[in-house]
Amino acid sequence: MSFDQQELQNSHENARARLLEQFTETGSCKGELSSSALSTATAAMAFALSQRAAESRNKNGEAHGQLAADGHRWLCNNQNQDGGWGDTTDSPSNISTTTLCWASLSLAEDQPTARSSLDRAEAWLKKACGDLSPELLSQTIKGRYGKDQTFSAPILMTCALADKLGDEGWRFVPSLPFELAACPHQIFPLLQLRMVSYALPALIALGQVRHFHLPSKSPISRVARRVTRRRTLRILQAIQPTSGGYLEAAPLTSFVAMAMISMEQDEHAVTQNCLRFLAATVRPDGCWPIDTNLDTWTTTLAVNALAPDLEQVPQEKTRRWLLAQQYLTEHPYTHAAPGGWAWTDLPGGVPDADDTAGAILALRSLADADPHAERVSIMDSAAHGIRWLLGIQNMDGGMPTFCRGWGKLPFDRSSPDLSAHAIRAFDAWRGQVPGDLLAKVLKGRDRLAAYLLETQGHDGSWVPLWFGNQHEEREENPLYGTSRVLLAVADVRLDGEQDSAWYFGGKMALRWLLNAQRSDGGFGAGPGVRASIEETGLGLEALAAWYLAVEEKRLPVPEDRTGKDREVLRAAIEGAAGWLVAQTEEGRDFPAAPVGLYFAKLWYSERLYPLVFAVAGMGRARVALGMGAEYSGAAGS
Repeated sequence: MSFDQQELQNSHENARARLLEQFTETGSCKGELSSSALSTATAAMAFALSQRAAESRNKNGEAHGQLAADGHRWLCNNQNQDGGWGDTTDSPSNISTTTLCWASLSLAEDQPTARSSLDRAEAWLKKACGDLSPELLSQTIKGRYGKDQTFSAPILMTCALADKLGDEGWRFVPSLPFELAACPHQIFPLLQLRMVSYALPALIALGQVRHFHLPSKSPISRVARRVTRRRTLRILQAIQPTSGGYLEAAPLTSFVAMAMISMEQDEHAVTQNCLRFLAATVRPDGCWPIDTNLDTWTTTLAVNALAPDLEQVPQEKTRRWLLAQQYLTEHPYTHAAPGGWAWTDLPGGVPDADDTAGAILALRSLADADPHAERVSIMDSAAHGIRWLLGIQNMDGGMPTFCRGWGKLPFDRSSPDLSAHAIRAFDAWRGQVPGDLLAKVLKGRDRLAAYLLETQGHDGSWVPLWFGNQHEEREENPLYGTSRVLLAVADVRLDGEQDSAWYFGGKMALRWLLNAQRSDGGFGAGPGVRASIEETGLGLEALAAWYLAVEEKRLPVPEDRTGKDREVLRAAIEGAAGWLVAQTEEGRDFPAAPVGLYFAKLWYSERLYPLVFAVAGMGRARVALGMGAEYSGAAGS
């Protein structure tokens, strides 16, 4: 396929115009998460249990009953052909979502459509588990998550509440030590819990409901749990955000509500606030997304993809909006220090490394674009964010998501995508941070680089935390991880010998990326995996960034006298750019793929991801191919 530069220019300009249209009056960039069968199943079950509890008290539960019925109807209408459910309507069936839908629909089995869906779901589950005995079902669920009980415990609790685990169902639900939530938060990293740091509400609510139905046999545990029951309920209430939604997530909030209702705490403030949140976030068709929104994340992605040409962005509004999202007090949930950003502007957000790095980069882009910007306040905010990132950097040099040293489970341990993002955030402000911070930034940057070189795969790739791919053999997305680190290597220079090692690590990653490219020019999660707009945009941005760094002699590259390396790289850029031009109908169509990976292996798609990643990739490619120097030096995302 011949490459047409004019088509790339037209496609990029069309895509940019479309992305600019996504900015709202507040200056934020609003996306839309995919509908989730898992969220819908858990929320509908919470409302069904609430209706029953209300009616048992001779109260009117009709409104909650209608929400449950609407959710169950949506599940029946969106069941996969094989009888199961996936996390999105474009996802293959999986054991977790199918089990939760099956349990939830069992509370509506008197409805004809629900009965038919239940029969098909049971057939799918029997094939997946061998049979539907409590032993095999619980073993299969636990096998999906290994030692991490963050999600296996809620799924099995839901099955127990739906009478799907037999007369002794509660013995299959893990007994969670909710009494430990009464300990000072400073010692949590030492406890080595089998739940990740963000799951404190589940630890309390699920631990209590399991103890309510099946008390511990240990006299010491029984006493400890009796003594700490009220105190931990107060903690559960204290960490509940004003929206009522823990993490702004329907599943976690629903699990807490279910547990509370089952303990006859349906009138407790925590329960009522959970149900209020779920009622407020239901979509018109009766379903729920996996989270309310990712607006802070999508805004920073959009700004960084459009940079440095931000003339048409509502810069002042966007800048003020981003500054307003920074947490200036200790977070009551994770006890994170002030200075970070969450993924959302809503009260259920929690500061995390990826969103903080993205915000720091976006603020730099906005400051550079506007000579009249309040640089002092922007610099202060960025420095505060950089200190926050340095404060959570792990002992291994890598960057975790929420908390330093909390544990080794997913979403607590260091990860390459977060570490690469942090390196770029440090480097963006390196020349302007206060003198007392500069030495710490350089040390933190070098430790991050050392961690990345230590964790690079033998094939040159890195596996990220927050993105996966349902079609990749291990459900991982090395394309995302590798492209994000390669972008960092291309953009950031280190000192002395470490820069040489950094370059050769990038060279290995480049080789992996070139080998992962499909013959048609597109990129999937890895070699042989079907291509998506999101992944091709990411791959293209990384390739173009490396090409530019070589051309501008910002990399310690040995001279290529034959020019072969340059030709190969340029051909790869043209191939990926051509694929995007064709697949987006010259920047007019951006169907989303479920490449986002939420907590506990939950998949989602985000409406803006393909648009943002395509704009970033095509923008860098235009510069690399000599078609638009005005985009040179773009911060990226």
